[in-house]
Amino acid sequence: MQLDHQFTVPAPVEDAWKVLLDVPRIAPCMPGATLDEFDGETFKGSVKVRLGPISLLYKGQGRFVETDDAAHRLVIEASGKESRGSGTAAATVTSTLVADGDSTRVDVNTDLKITGRPAQFGRGMLNDVGSKLLGQFADCLARTLGEGSTAEPAGADTASAAGTTATADASPPAAGTTGAAPAAGTTAAAGSTTAPPGSAASTDTSPQEHSSAPAGSTQEVEPIDLLQITGAQAALRRYGPAVAATAGVAVLAWLAVRRRRS
Repeated sequence: MQLDHQFTVPAPVEDAWKVLLDVPRIAPCMPGATLDEFDGETFKGSVKVRLGPISLLYKGQGRFVETDDAAHRLVIEASGKESRGSGTAAATVTSTLVADGDSTRVDVNTDLKITGRPAQFGRGMLNDVGSKLLGQFADCLARTLGEGSTAEPAGADTASAAGTTATADASPPAAGTTGAAPAAGTTAAAGSTTAPPGSAASTDTSPQEHSSAPAGSTQEVEPIDLLQITGAQAALRRYGPAVAATAGVAVLAWLAVRRRRS
C-alpha cells in the first residue's frame, strides 16, 4: 500500500535539513512517541495510542537504508507490533526535502505492508490519519522554529560556558523539554532530556551516534487520540487496532529520521 504526504517547514532547505536532524529541538513535536535506543544506524521506540477508553502501546524497530545529504533524501525501514496483541505493520519510508522559496517542502512516501487484522482497513482512513499526524508535527515544528530564533543568545551563552562554539541552529533545548501539545492534544517526549553541554552546540546539529541510551522524560507522554483526530468513532472502534498499528509504525519511522546524523 502506497501512502503519500507532504508538509512544509518555514525555513530554507539547508536550514530545514539541519533542524529536522536536531533531535532535542524537535523530538517533542512527535505525537505519542518515545525513542528508546539509537546507535547511529538502528533504532527502537514506542508509540502510545488511545482509542476511546482503550490505551494501546506499540513497540518497534528499524534501520537506515539510505541517507543522501546532497539530495536531502532519507530512506528507512521500520516495523512495529502491538505489545499485547497480534497487530503488525512494516513500512519503507522515503522522505525528500525540496526548496520552496524561503520554505522547504517535505515529501513523504510510505510503502506500507500490513498483515492480519490491519490488512482489512481501508487506505483512505490510513492516509487521513497520517496526514493529520504530520500536520500536527509540522505546526509544532513551525512554533519551535519561531521560538528558536528568539532563544539564540541564551543558547550561545550556554555553549560558551561549556567551552564550545554555538551556531544559530544549535541552541540547546530548555531543561526538561516536553513538546507543546499539537492540535489534538498530543505530546511527545522522546529524547526530551536536556542535552549535555555542547552536544547540540556545534556546526553539526545532528545527534551524536553514541546516543543509544533510553530517552528519558520528566512527564508522561500523551498518547495519540485517534477518535479525536479523525472523528470517525464508529469506524475506529471497529478497526482501531489496525489504524493504531499503522500510526505507530509511521510515528516511529518519522521519529527515527530525526535521530539520523546528517
